[in-house]
Amino acid sequence: MSKLSRKAVIKNANMAEEMQQDLVGCATQVFEKYSIKKDILPHIKKESDNQYNPTWH
Repeated sequence: MSKLSRKAVIKNANMAEEMQQDLVGCATQVFEKYSIKKDILPHIKKESDNQYNPTWH
């Protein structure tokens, strides 16, 4: 995810495996670009809304 090579761990999810993997990939890319939460979260939400419509959650 960053220079430290972090690994995402999904502890509990109520979504399809494919969606989980897509969002982990999205988060990985965003974490490589940004380090501040207020910059990271909007990008992940935007990508989620684009792929799965605004009511994905």
